[in-house]
Amino acid sequence: RLLITVVLLLPFLPRYLKEFTALSKKDWLIISASGAALGLHFLLWMASLSYTSVSSSTALLTLEPILVMIGSYYMFGERQSKAGALGVVLAVIGAAAVGFHDFSLSAKALFGDVLSMLSAVAVALHMLLGKSLRARMSAFPYSFSVFAAAGAVLLVYNVALGNTLFDYPAREWSIFMLLAVVPTVLGHYLFNWLLRYMKTISISMAVVGEPVGATILAWFLLGERIGLQQLLACLILLIGTWLFIAKRER
Repeated sequence: RLLITVVLLLPFLPRYLKEFTALSKKDWLIISASGAALGLHFLLWMASLSYTSVSSSTALLTLEPILVMIGSYYMFGERQSKAGALGVVLAVIGAAAVGFHDFSLSAKALFGDVLSMLSAVAVALHMLLGKSLRARMSAFPYSFSVFAAAGAVLLVYNVALGNTLFDYPAREWSIFMLLAVVPTVLGHYLFNWLLRYMKTISISMAVVGEPVGATILAWFLLGERIGLQQLLACLILLIGTWLFIAKRER
């Protein structure tokens, strides 16, 4: 997914060569760390889906806004109004409640839940490092470099484990392409672009909608049921998101 994204972005690379050459060693170290965090996020999150349900995994991932809110305060001095902070907490509670009924005490499910929580820590670190770079970098050089670094991390991981890199049917390659275009170019790239213009927590709040969308898709595609508890949780999530948007600092 990530390496396909890098290939898709290659035609635009010549326009930004001067900006690439102007980066310092410190910038490249931060880019590498941000890319490694993104790669680790994908690795842990995708692995969690083999042990726990889609709704549980995505619900735990919504811890990201809380982690970003804390990190943004200490790294950038970003403050939230009390109403805005309450909105974040309500949204995260609602998102967690979406998948709460699937939380299990079995070792397998617990392991998947831990992987998902660790993936939230990794993506929060990725967002915070990206914020520090985007103040002096365009979106393309940052995104291209980070996607390449994350792809390299996952490439090394798969080669080390002896996983096949190319022997997949056409249907799988079409899914890889969709993942590269939709959630990566139209998702992560867009988030990277917004980092210069919005607070990090505002961008991270987008993740709280994932459990709703993922739960609905899992119902249609995977046959996972949606109960009354999940519907009520979605309502709490939407109220929290509205409160954050309506009351956040200008």
